[in-house]
Amino acid sequence: MLRRLSIISLTAVIAVSTATSASVSAQAGPVTDRKLARAYGALGANFNQNIDALDYAELRKAGAKWIRGFFPMPATDQGDPGRHIAIRTLKEASGRGYQTILSLKFPYNNTSFPAPGSAKLAAELARLDKVLPTAMGKVDILTIGNEPFIESLPAERDQRLNAFYEAVARHVVDYRRKQCGTGCGTALYMGALNRLDQAGWRSPAAVRWMTFVRKTADIEGVDIHPHLPGPKSAQPFLDFILPKMRPEQTFLVTEFSLVRYWKEHLRDKVPAGFASQYGFAPGTQVWQVIKAAIDKPFTEKKWDAFLTSSPWFKSQSGFLSDQMKLYRGTGRLAVATYGFKQDDAMVTNFGPDKDPWLLNSVFAPYTVKPRASSGLSGQGFWLESFKALQKTS
Repeated sequence: MLRRLSIISLTAVIAVSTATSASVSAQAGPVTDRKLARAYGALGANFNQNIDALDYAELRKAGAKWIRGFFPMPATDQGDPGRHIAIRTLKEASGRGYQTILSLKFPYNNTSFPAPGSAKLAAELARLDKVLPTAMGKVDILTIGNEPFIESLPAERDQRLNAFYEAVARHVVDYRRKQCGTGCGTALYMGALNRLDQAGWRSPAAVRWMTFVRKTADIEGVDIHPHLPGPKSAQPFLDFILPKMRPEQTFLVTEFSLVRYWKEHLRDKVPAGFASQYGFAPGTQVWQVIKAAIDKPFTEKKWDAFLTSSPWFKSQSGFLSDQMKLYRGTGRLAVATYGFKQDDAMVTNFGPDKDPWLLNSVFAPYTVKPRASSGLSGQGFWLESFKALQKTS
């Protein structure tokens, strides 16, 4: 049976742990917002940077109630962040009754982190001061960082990464306290940790990240992005984060997939029966069929036949349901969001060495023809599982 906390029991746990958190917190203070208790274990739609493709009819079809996108902080230099597509769309969706998650993306993978006390850090915090008024109290969840351990120079994934993100988080916490007091409707999470199934990513910096999450009373928890080589690789993520958080803290899973597993099979030969039925030459490889669907989208029946006739895919057809059972089974999942729609970047220059993100999508407008009667994008394999999981969220 799915193990979940009721709102009443969750509130009781929060009351006890909040009272004790001040003794362990370097930034002790009131922990606001228990709005998330109403959506414990939810599954929503992740759009990343592709939020301009949001379609409310598709969200209704899938039953999604939560929407997630991210805002790249350098975009602040291009004008009012409130006019940016990510923030503007999430605010509009909130007005329509959807619950929203905004991740703040700090791309430092091509330059060093600002040193503490530097003019460069002051400039980054000034950017924050432009973004926060457009999001605080307007989105349900604000995630501080997108993928810090990827969006950074490999040599600086150490205390320099920690110092930067801790400074940013303190600035966000201070802003929320000054502007919102205890009445702000935005929960704060740190995020997101990647590849925790690999020992090298469970680094001293990752441990310090979790220590900061635990000791900072205003932080509700941490985000994780389990993009996996196999479904069993998700458990190490939970084994790493859960013991390092306060008992009342929860976690997000705003991205998850089997993309690393899918990629291993791009050079597999497609089943002979599928090749014969649909006119592909013997020995055609998986990536070549995907490229053919990109060049001329398949019918829904043909795309489904391609995937379900492939043993490597069919064996993982329960992935979405199984992962949600794992995350919900902890009793500490706040919200998970799953890749909702294929975008341009997924199909550009597709070949055997490209990450096949497009296989994850609930809607597949670049590989599947739309149903003429619905007016919706082509439906991917995962739509029915996604809808079914709304009934148990």
